[in-house]
Formats: sequence, structure tokens, C-alpha cells
Amino acid sequence: MAVVLKRVYEKPSTRDGYRVLVDRLWPRGLSKESAKVDLWLKEIAPSNELRQWFHERRTQWLAFREKYVEELAEAEKLAALEQLQAVVKKRKAVTLLFASTDVEHNNAVVLKELLDGMKKPPRSTGGGASAAVRIAKRQTQ
Repeated sequence: MAVVLKRVYEKPSTRDGYRVLVDRLWPRGLSKESAKVDLWLKEIAPSNELRQWFHERRTQWLAFREKYVEELAEAEKLAALEQLQAVVKKRKAVTLLFASTDVEHNNAVVLKELLDGMKKPPRSTGGGASAAVRIAKRQTQ
């Protein structure tokens, strides 16, 4: 299982494998044909409130991660995370697509870390973190 990250605006490649868009909003100026997205999992994206909060506070990366992991414990997001893990388990290669220009600080980065089995994102605490971590552990078993 290989999970990689890629901006959705980058040219699709056969090495991408199964392409999953993990943003809530469709990328501006990009047609569905040219994006070559196999699955759009908008339910897994941060809430509009969290997305806007982080957009205004780009220096608050650790706080964003913590809040996002907590959101991933909500029923709809948890179901989407389990769906994503099932996709990853079935495929040889999965590419998580995102629109952000910041390739190091976005929700896809957090998702990849969870999918790769990271025990816990730094400074994440509480029920949301443990629920997301439990799901990540299930995938590796």
C-alpha cells in the first residue's frame, strides 16, 4: 500500500493509482475530466468553519491538526475515513489530492499520516485523536 500526496492541479500520472480528492470544495478552474478524480470524498474534509479558521491563521498548524483529528471522530467523517482506509487497503497505489498551495500544511497531510499508521499526530489529544488512531490501527492489522 502506497499513499502519496499531490496537488490536484498537477498533471495526472499513471503512477498515481487511485486518485482521491479530499477537499470539501471542487478546485477552481479545473474540469472533472482533466482532474481524473476516481473518488471525491468531500465528507472527510475539514468543516467549513475549520477550513476558514485555518485559512486566517496559517501559523496555527498544530492547532489545526488537533481540531481536524477531533472532527474526524464525528460520525460522517469517521465513515468517510473508514471508506478511505478500505480504498487504501484494496489498491496498490492511492494518491490523495488537494488544492492548497501549501503542500506541507493541509488536511491531506494529516490524513496520510493517519493512513500510514502514525500513532498520533503531535500534540493531538482527546477522543477525536484516539478514534482516528483506532481506525488507523485497524487498517494495519
